[in-house]
Amino acid sequence: MGAIALHHEITGEPEAPPVLLLNSLGSTLAMWERQVPALAERFLVIRCDTRGHGESPVPPGPYLIDDFVDDAVALLDNLGIERAHVAGLSLGGMVAIRLAAVSPERVDRLALLCTSAQLGPPQTWTERAATVRAKGTGAVAETVVARWLTEDRRAADPLTTDYLRDMVAATPADGYAACCDTIRDLNLRDALPSITAPTLVVAGTDDPSTPPVHLQTIAAGISGARLIELADCAHMATIDQAEAVTAALVEHFSAGEQRG
Repeated sequence: MGAIALHHEITGEPEAPPVLLLNSLGSTLAMWERQVPALAERFLVIRCDTRGHGESPVPPGPYLIDDFVDDAVALLDNLGIERAHVAGLSLGGMVAIRLAAVSPERVDRLALLCTSAQLGPPQTWTERAATVRAKGTGAVAETVVARWLTEDRRAADPLTTDYLRDMVAATPADGYAACCDTIRDLNLRDALPSITAPTLVVAGTDDPSTPPVHLQTIAAGISGARLIELADCAHMATIDQAEAVTAALVEHFSAGEQRG
């Protein structure tokens, strides 16, 4: 299967250093909305919908992790961008790991948020894919968002909670399920030592999907990686702790420009 043309949005000045933001399972490019204003002051921000999600095409599965990488590289190529900072959360982080490992020349600085190099158990992903194929993504939306945001955040911000639930429910079932299969079969542990990009790793202390130990494993596997753990933060750190995530990304990616 070849690369597909991803739906994307670009914010910022064309001459600014590019930043590519990669999404989680079940989300759209809107998951980064709260980071865009600050990032766009310094960078050309590129957000995209993962294959099978949002307004991007839904090719038939199965999807391999390298299909997602090829999509990201094709997007950069189509925009005439040779090298970019890359941030990914959850599935997006897995894609970012693989991208940085196999195409290091395309990645300047790397940020990996609430993700994993190997996310089991496989049966969990088999069952979720089967549920979605049989009943649609609406059948898992409530459970997913309960893992994305802390209980306190959901209570304090019901509008955002409802918005995210609708986002999951609107995800095409075939695309979501195929991505579940990708995650089920994925093991990126051997790829970590080959990553040379300066790397920031972000964990949420209250993340039930990718607990801090997953991020600790990633940070230990990438030479020189820096790990931060955000308190009162579940899986969707870009929303649950938006200000802290934004500050961390701006600092990390700006260090590359200062170094440059």
